[in-house]
Amino acid sequence: MTHIEILELDRLPEHLIVIGGGYVGLEFAQAYRRFGSKVTILQRSAQLIPNEDPDVAEELQRLLVSEGVAVITSTDLLQVKGHSGDRVTLTVRTSQSESEIVGSHILTATGRIPNTTGIGLELAGVEVSEAGWLKVNDRLETTASEVWAIGECAGSPQFTHASMDDFRIVRDNLAGGKPSTHDRLMPSCLYTDPQVAHVGLSEVEAKHRGIPVHVARLPMASVLRTRTVSETNGFMKALLAPGDGRILGFTMVGADAGEVMTVVQMAMQANATYKVLRDAVIAHPTMAEGLNVLFSTVKEPI
Repeated sequence: MTHIEILELDRLPEHLIVIGGGYVGLEFAQAYRRFGSKVTILQRSAQLIPNEDPDVAEELQRLLVSEGVAVITSTDLLQVKGHSGDRVTLTVRTSQSESEIVGSHILTATGRIPNTTGIGLELAGVEVSEAGWLKVNDRLETTASEVWAIGECAGSPQFTHASMDDFRIVRDNLAGGKPSTHDRLMPSCLYTDPQVAHVGLSEVEAKHRGIPVHVARLPMASVLRTRTVSETNGFMKALLAPGDGRILGFTMVGADAGEVMTVVQMAMQANATYKVLRDAVIAHPTMAEGLNVLFSTVKEPI
């Protein structure tokens, strides 16, 4: 769960220590840094947003550090002393050393766990996984007859839009249809500034699954719109299927990344090739116009 002491509006944290470098931790970290607080992020894994490709995490970390946010990765939290809102001392260990970090407030953003224990699910015949998620099939039916589950408790991606789609699946199944979660395309967007948006396959996932891909990459400074709004940080990249040119994945670090990613998502859902976006007439100057440029970098055949 995410937790921070309730703050008086006229008293920001002097030094906010954020435990966790995921979506919530990073969004709050940047916000409080821009409010004027000193901010330190402690991340247990080797990179921020560990589910993203390393180049994405590195770019976001670079941008946060440039704003004055301290980022410490590959960190074990050994001990916490004091009271958040007054003075706290955290003992941390990295591969190099063990040290103490002193701050005024702690924000714990280490993820969420299902609140499914001790509520009598076994009496209803609803089974849970070892991690505590409700066991469901791809129609979101639980192991108990006529009992359905939606959202995070069913192990769905922890996004509001995922829960909304879960609702539609359950609603339509109850009405006699047969929609499912099988192969649904689930987008994500981290609302830092700039945003980090992703849909489909990542480079790490492609490598892990042995899926060959062609990677097209473009710095955001090559998109003319970024110059008109002075937002040239970041990059966009697409993973293409060699041979037929279908778009398998897209990631963007940049202004309005979520909106541009949605354009690519629609093309992916239509099973279109990259040429559809390469050759589309897109209004100038827009961020989405960068898709023309990105896909024009692809050398045929791929």
